[in-house]
Amino acid sequence: MFKHEKQLFHPVGVEKPNPFYAALMHEQLGGANGELKAALQYLSQSFRIKDQEIKDLFLDIAAEELGHMEMVAQTINLLNGHDVDAEKVPAGEIQTHVLFGLNPGLVNASGYSWTGDYVSVTGDLAADILSNIASEQRAKVVYEYLYRQIEDKKVRETIDFLLNREEAHNALFREAFNKIQNTGSNRDFGTTKAAKMYFSMSEPSPGGNPFSDTKTTPPSFGQ
Repeated sequence: MFKHEKQLFHPVGVEKPNPFYAALMHEQLGGANGELKAALQYLSQSFRIKDQEIKDLFLDIAAEELGHMEMVAQTINLLNGHDVDAEKVPAGEIQTHVLFGLNPGLVNASGYSWTGDYVSVTGDLAADILSNIASEQRAKVVYEYLYRQIEDKKVRETIDFLLNREEAHNALFREAFNKIQNTGSNRDFGTTKAAKMYFSMSEPSPGGNPFSDTKTTPPSFGQ
């Protein structure tokens, strides 16, 4: 069950309309690393999770991502202003002005439609959590790129908030991964000699190269 509260997760605003900035922000609405992708990925992955604590974590973060999606959409609304004017979008997504009537569409910054192919679900908790860590990391990168290119101070405040929440989610997924280190696909790590071997194909190898140590150990995000 989900409940919609009639307030944004965090206040948003713009200094003035800027349809080009709106086109850029569409990447985090309907893009491959955007908020809709994250929300549906974590929701879909949660369906077969048996660990109730981790299941709740996935659902809680998924619900928050929907809130982030609402923030991004409202930011796009404010940036678009009140008049359709594709000429103010010199590159990228112009469908907002020629098809959507300024409604934020589920497209990326280039106008390509959102697709379920963005969502990664394996049914293996270890693999899914690692995928989520990577998703949050990529979302952070996109927000960093947007922050560098958007000079509107109020939009930057929104981006900064969202970027920091991606970092929080990243940390939570890392904690979850530590909890299930020896389960699922991770349970089989290191069962044969081949799983602990590194083949150095780059010669000469730098002295003290940690990757050339044949006594490799399973990955860990613990401190």
